[in-house]
Amino acid sequence: MAKGLGKGLNAFFPEIEKEENESIQEIAITECRPNPYQPRKTFHADAIEELKESILEHGIIQPIIVRKSIKGYEIVVGERRYRAAKEAGLRTVPAVVKEMTDERMMEIALLENLQREDLTPIEEAHAYANLMKELNLTQEELSKRLGKSRSHIANIVRLLSLPDQIVAYINNGELSMGHGRALLGLKDKGRLFPLVNKIRTEKLNVRQVEKLIVVLNENPVQKKEKVKKDVFLQERESILRDFLGTAVTIQRGKRKGKIEIEFYSDDDLERILEVLEK
Repeated sequence: MAKGLGKGLNAFFPEIEKEENESIQEIAITECRPNPYQPRKTFHADAIEELKESILEHGIIQPIIVRKSIKGYEIVVGERRYRAAKEAGLRTVPAVVKEMTDERMMEIALLENLQREDLTPIEEAHAYANLMKELNLTQEELSKRLGKSRSHIANIVRLLSLPDQIVAYINNGELSMGHGRALLGLKDKGRLFPLVNKIRTEKLNVRQVEKLIVVLNENPVQKKEKVKKDVFLQERESILRDFLGTAVTIQRGKRKGKIEIEFYSDDDLERILEVLEK
């Protein structure tokens, strides 16, 4: 999981802190929409239920942050509070309305979740990739902007280069980020899925997988070299192919050989037999 940044959101975005002249409004739940740039796709039911119980007992202590949109309001910070309030049957939520660009919303949504340490590695990877794409940033620039090391961002984003099914296993917790990073080091990608099945079946830890990959990389699958057919047989195949009007293969063994003649229907077989009987 992602480690907290060690800085509050206000240290990065002082504009989201409530200013004295800003008022808290009660906004209808039905007018609120989740942040379209929210990197977290899974909200744990237990956590929402716990927050709902707290809201029923104490109310919503900290207002959510929203921005005005064409249809109501988009949540900048506080989607969990919004979801729990909805579950609690509240009709309105306390909110502070801010003006904010799409880029800033995206950054804040990522930072809020990184601080809470509840993004999966894949959600975190997608968030970094989206930020770099939308804001046209390099990994180095993003690392400075978010207070994360460049190597951490690079290692997380590389997980997205794995096949979709393996990415899904990491996202749902069947494989860890460590497993994913180890799998990236496997040279023969044709061995990925058999190895992943072994990891899941035998519950291999990351260290065991790393050792196994070292062995697999040192012992690549030997590809059988195609034996070039000699010119004499190729010539005879061509003659028979023209004579019979179908594909013909001649194979020569150490003591004997065989000729394979292809046909595509009963009528085709009869035609070939008639040619051979002439």
